[in-house]
Amino acid sequence: MDFLRPASWEEALAAKAEHPAAVPIAGGTDVMVEINFGHRRPDHLLDLNRIGELAEWETGADFVRLGASVPYAAIMENLRAELPGLALASHTVASPQIRNRGGVGGNLGTASPAGDAHPALLAAGAEVEAESAARGSRRIPIDDFYTGVKRNALAPDELIRAVRIKKADGPQQYSKVGTRNAMVIAVCAFGLALHPATRTVRTGIGSAAPTPVRAKTAEEFLNAALEEGGLWDNGETITPSVAQRFADLCAAACNPIDDVRGTAGYRRRAVGVMARRTLTWTWESYRGTRRTLKGAA
Repeated sequence: MDFLRPASWEEALAAKAEHPAAVPIAGGTDVMVEINFGHRRPDHLLDLNRIGELAEWETGADFVRLGASVPYAAIMENLRAELPGLALASHTVASPQIRNRGGVGGNLGTASPAGDAHPALLAAGAEVEAESAARGSRRIPIDDFYTGVKRNALAPDELIRAVRIKKADGPQQYSKVGTRNAMVIAVCAFGLALHPATRTVRTGIGSAAPTPVRAKTAEEFLNAALEEGGLWDNGETITPSVAQRFADLCAAACNPIDDVRGTAGYRRRAVGVMARRTLTWTWESYRGTRRTLKGAA
């Protein structure tokens, strides 16, 4: 196994072009586990740790550009207000040591359906910034990024440079079920984001289908219910029947399997429960914000 260690982004792209099968490594929290257990033996490892820009982030007027190697701990500490859903997801990642090393770029590159960041990225409507030496940079909408079990839309010569995520304009939530509280792969996970600016709701489901998915039918139902009831404006409580129907549609969006961590039936049931709870939490937060604004006026 050869170890490639570029000193710049341009060198990294050149190395990836020369060795398309090279496996990128930054935090190493996924790749090294696979290597240590003999599940993967690449001819080349492409170490990205010398490329400082990958560990940096910048905030624009309405978005955050998150370098592929920004660790979860930095998201938790510095971007809680801008990216609340992703910050909550980051809290659930493994241990403090892993959160100090692992980042969103690694989750995206591995594309495991159980990756903790995926539901939050789907709910937020993120874009993946990919680049190759031959074709330059492009942005891949998160909805188009996951193409199969541990497969993504990257071309063989592309690397993930950053993730662009809109700043939260409303409450976001994240919930995860695991066999214990820490150092655990998700049995299933659920992310929810309210987008008052566009009067829409987005979801993200992890570890309950071959790829991370959105519950689009559930979103459409809830969007219609909120609009028809004038709830975005009047801030009234969502009725239990609407919340339950939303939960049922989220559960129906799943296509889970039985494995050592849980059964398909349990996953489907748990996603429904998490959907109902996160909807309650986010909507109550939205209502509270509206009451605060009315009081200030």
